[in-house]
Formats: sequence, structure tokens, C-alpha cells
Amino acid sequence: ELALPWADPLGGRRGCVGPGAGPPWAGPASGPAGRHSMLPRHVQRLGRGWITHWNGSQILALNSPVSSCIRWAGHYPPWASFPLPIPADFSANWRFPPFFGPWRQFQNYNWHLDNYTQSCCFHLLNPSMKSEGDEPLTKKRRVSGQGDTSTPEQETNLSKQKEISYLSVAQNEEKHGSKKGTIKRHWEYFCQQSKTMKIAKNKGSDQSNTGSEATFDFTVMSYNILSQNLLEDNSHLYKHCRQRLLFWTYRFPNILQEIKELDADVLCLQEVQEDHYRTDIKSSLESLGYHCEYKMRTGRKPDGCAICFKTSKFSLISSNPVEFFRRDIPLLDRDNVGLVLLLRPRFHCKASAAICIANTHLLYNPRRGDIKLTQLAMLLAEIASVAPQMDGSFCPIIICGDFNSVPGSPLYRFIKEGKLNYEGLAIGKVSGQEQFPRGQRILSIPIWPKKLGISQSCVYEIKQQPKEENSGEKLEAAKPDKTQEIVIASEKLSSKLRHHFKLSSVYSHYFAETGIPEVTTCHSRSAVTVDYIFYSAANDDSAAQPGANDSFCGGLKLLGRLALLTEKDLWTVNGLPNENNSSDHLPLLAEFRLIER
Repeated sequence: ELALPWADPLGGRRGCVGPGAGPPWAGPASGPAGRHSMLPRHVQRLGRGWITHWNGSQILALNSPVSSCIRWAGHYPPWASFPLPIPADFSANWRFPPFFGPWRQFQNYNWHLDNYTQSCCFHLLNPSMKSEGDEPLTKKRRVSGQGDTSTPEQETNLSKQKEISYLSVAQNEEKHGSKKGTIKRHWEYFCQQSKTMKIAKNKGSDQSNTGSEATFDFTVMSYNILSQNLLEDNSHLYKHCRQRLLFWTYRFPNILQEIKELDADVLCLQEVQEDHYRTDIKSSLESLGYHCEYKMRTGRKPDGCAICFKTSKFSLISSNPVEFFRRDIPLLDRDNVGLVLLLRPRFHCKASAAICIANTHLLYNPRRGDIKLTQLAMLLAEIASVAPQMDGSFCPIIICGDFNSVPGSPLYRFIKEGKLNYEGLAIGKVSGQEQFPRGQRILSIPIWPKKLGISQSCVYEIKQQPKEENSGEKLEAAKPDKTQEIVIASEKLSSKLRHHFKLSSVYSHYFAETGIPEVTTCHSRSAVTVDYIFYSAANDDSAAQPGANDSFCGGLKLLGRLALLTEKDLWTVNGLPNENNSSDHLPLLAEFRLIER
């Protein structure tokens, strides 16, 4: 077994070091942090906990510039061309391949992005996970008295003590150097009439009228800002980051600056930690002219979802939180939540105009597609109960969030196409997060029990009441509409899900010129798209996907969007978070025009 190679620049001898051992010429006190270690000093400080056992199938070999970290097999980006076919027979005479050059040259090597970065490190599997696809223990529902005896107050105090110890170091570093490694994102336009949007510009509130259409332009952002609590619970995802960049005192000013620069009219934020929302986020956003609505998760995890809107552009009609945890339904034992707002534009010729904005963060676990689909159905049912207009049609709808599902997955297709036949579908394939899913159990029919009160059409059900004799009082039966269905006891079980909305995605998920995937999140373990903005498209929306016609009252026209990046782009600035971007997700931003005829 080989952990890391050693080289002796003095005697010319070479050797191998296993866990806790030193080079052959060193005494017991010499180890991975020894004076002649080949590793950079910041890696030496990590200690023995970072020395891993290797088997013969794991090879250390590189032949081209790679990302800002050296990854074990299975964790390198597709554009990195390695490993090389180097024999796995490691012995006491093993030495680096010749492309590393002489020891002194390697010791004084210039660790830049095209080679290795100063924050270069060896990433090991998290010992609390059986495999990469497993759900970390810290992401599962915490039950009082199970596996966690510390109180949230104690955890917060400990975190603050650590933070203070690094704060002076961070401030000192900032005095002697400015932030670097910024990646510029550009605007993509879909309409010639779209107003010119620039970052950090002052936007006017005047709305234009063209022809017989009354228009109202506004911008929407979806942003998972990375809860500090989840960051610390899943620190293995951020080994590529310098410690000082991960503290809330460093991260929050960056996040707030991003929000100021992008200046969206509506913010849909995920992983908003409750104490930070109360002390920092809410007051800061209110000072920028936002009204904030917040829904915290139902368990012990102190984060949730927030929707904030500019009071100069909208007024609040209703706020509707959605809790996905149901104590009486074993399937729904997770604490994820959603939030649905009905907003009225302030500048519009029609007094009854409204826009429905929904925000959610679905379950992460790649092998619980049954829970993901049920949570999504609950959110859609709430939207269907909030969005109907007086004439029976739906008002324009925008759904934002972290759906923990990749483009093209069954869950993604269900949102866009409005239908899904899940017969024979394995629960591990619903979200598409794993290339070789381990969750092979087939989805049951139906997925959720009838007592949830939601039909296969993702609307709330009305149970058919038996006729009862009453003392002269006449009971009026409610007339069912699109948002409600009468349940008949003899109803045949169906494996087909559907919903009533015609939705398009703001982003296309692949770059048209190259076919390279867009990325919304990037950390030590993965770089994929899991964040989306879906909207009900107007008939003449050239950016809408095929089949997304408008059966609504007018609809939305996509005017532009803030372009996403590739994984390679993000690793040139050491992934996420980094010095300028303080979440492991990118903010999504789109400009819409509300059209009513």
C-alpha cells in the first residue's frame, strides 16, 4: 500500500510512506509533515488524517494541466486527460515519473492554475459516506436525541470562536492584496425590444406599451446561498477552499454585493439560515427596498427558503408556505419546504394582474426519487390552488429553486412536459444525479398514499361527501375546477402523473456552440446543473422550448438571462466557493415581460 511518495534531496534515496510512517532515512518523529516533504506547507499541516490507503487500482499520474486540485479516480472532470498507464507496483525504489523533473525543480515549482494552485490538495472520500452517492449523515433528518447531543447555541458559539481566530488573519491578507480570479458573466438577449441590462445599473420604473399589449418588465433571481450550518456539516465538499473564505463574516458581504450588483426585482433564495436571516439578511435586503417572506425548515436544520421582492415593483397578495414533512405519512419524513407568493405588479393597466412566484429546495438524496416526486407534487398542488384567476385560467407562474435533479432526468421532464409515466422506474433514476444509481427499488403505484390529499394530477382532492339528512338546511356542493378533483373510491390506479402548467426553462443547460454542459453548482465532489427557473411562456416567446404553448392569461416572455459557466471556467478560479463567489452555487437571473391581451 502506498499513501504518498517521498524523496530525499540530500542522499538521493527514494522511498514510500504509509500512514503514519516517514521516509526510510527518517526517525519515528518524521512523518507526512516532515521537513523534506514534497508537499506544500499548507498540505503538510493537514496531518496524518489526510494520508489514505491505496490499492493497486488507484494510480497517481497526471500528464496535462488539470483543475485546481488533484483528484482520486472517479472525481476528475471529463476534460482532464489522465491517468497515465503507469504500473501500480509500488516498491521502496518507486519514484515520480520523469515529467516531474529533478527534485529541486519540483520543490521550487511554480504552483499556478495551469499546473497546480496554491490551494492544491488531495481529496479523500468522506469517511461518513459508504460511496460517493450516499447521502451524508448530516443531510438526513435530525431527531432529538439521535446522534447529536449538542445544542444549536453551543454549535453557534463554537463556530464563532473559530471564526474570530481567523478574522484577523483574513483582514491582514486583504490589506496586502486585492481579490483576484473574477469570472465575468455576460447577458444573453432573446428580444430586440429588451431593455439594455447592465450589472450595477440604476433601473427606471417606467413600463412601455407596445401595440395592444400592456407590458411589465421585471427580473427574477434564484440563488442557493449555502447555509453556514450545512457548509460546516459537509466540510468535505470544500477542501479545495482556504479556511478564511468559508466563514460567514467573509461570505455574507460577498453574497450581499452580488445581490446589489445584479439588482433583481424578485429574489428566490435557498439555504437561508434562520439566525443569519434574522440578524443580517432581512435587514440588509429591506434597506435595499425588498420585502421578505421566509419559511424555515420543519426539523432541526436551521435553514429555509426566502422570497424577497422590490416593493417599488410589486405588492403582496398572499404568502403560502408549504411543508413537505408529514408526521402521519412515513414516506414524507424529510424537512424540506417550499414557499408560494402571489404578487401584484404596481405598474400595470389591469388591476387584476398577478404573478405567482414559487421557491423550493427539494431533497438531496439521489436514491429517494419517490420523496422528490412527492415533494414536487405538493408544491405544484399549492401553486394550482393559489394561481387561478377569476376566469378560471392561471396567472403567469415562475418556479425557482434547487431541485437536486439534473437536466433530462424524469423529474426534470415531468416539470417541463407536464406528464410522467413512472411505471417500472427505479427510485434511483428519478433525479439523474448518479450515473450508476444504486437505488434499484421500483416506484410504487401510486407513489404517495391517498391520505396526502393530492391527486395524480398534482392538485388538492375533494372527497365526495355522502348525502346526509339535515334539519332543513341545504348543503351547497362546491363546483370542482382545474385545481381540485373529486375522488371516486373505485378510481383505477394509474402510474401517470401530470400537472396543468405549461412550463419552460430559462436556461438551455448546454452551450449551443460546443455542447458542453452548463453548471450551476461546483465543489470538490461534483459540478452539475441542479438549479432552475421555470416559467409559463407566452405564445410568442421565441426562447420557450417546443411544446410550451400558453394556456394562461397572456403569459411571460423571456427577454434575457445571465449566462452560466462551464466546469472548466469555474475551476480556473478554484471552483466554488472562491474569493469573489461565496456560495457553492451560481445565481441564476432572468428578465421577463408580463404580457396580457
